[in-house]
Amino acid sequence: MKNLKRIYPIAIVAFMLLLGTVSYAQKTVMVGGAPMYPTKDIVDNAVNSKDHTTLVAAVKAAGLVETLKGDGPFTVFAPTNEAFDKLPKGTVETLLKPENKKMLQGVLTYHVVAGKWSAADVVKAIKKGNGKYVAKTVQGGELTFMLDGNDVWVMDEKGGRAKITIADVNQKNGVIHVIDTVLMHN
Repeated sequence: MKNLKRIYPIAIVAFMLLLGTVSYAQKTVMVGGAPMYPTKDIVDNAVNSKDHTTLVAAVKAAGLVETLKGDGPFTVFAPTNEAFDKLPKGTVETLLKPENKKMLQGVLTYHVVAGKWSAADVVKAIKKGNGKYVAKTVQGGELTFMLDGNDVWVMDEKGGRAKITIADVNQKNGVIHVIDTVLMHN
């Protein structure tokens, strides 16, 4: 009985530490005024963000819903509505036309990297690469990552730069990093 009294508090502390670790790993992040649940997939979360209505419409028009609901894991660099608004007038409307589905798929899959890359993973790769890290996208192009102070920036093949404004939005099939500019490939 004496040993049990000593073990019991240790077991409680161990259990609390385990709960703390689990709840940390399952952190819910707010994006576009909506909670992004780590138990949901990329699409099921994105449809609730008021900041990503253009992206969601594009994913649907491109026929990529089932892909992004798949097992993954995927790392998605998700442009906001404001990012799409920066594009030349008429670009989004043109891309959403059925006859431009392949082009739209190319633009969207250029924002996806296979695997689950946390912000810490990206920063570590940048430091290991002496200030830059190049990743291959699902589309087949390349994105270059760099640091500017504490900010992580993504540069596309045309030299355009997007800042990661919200990092590590964990999903059951990957992670989303919100960006402020649409990335373009050659």
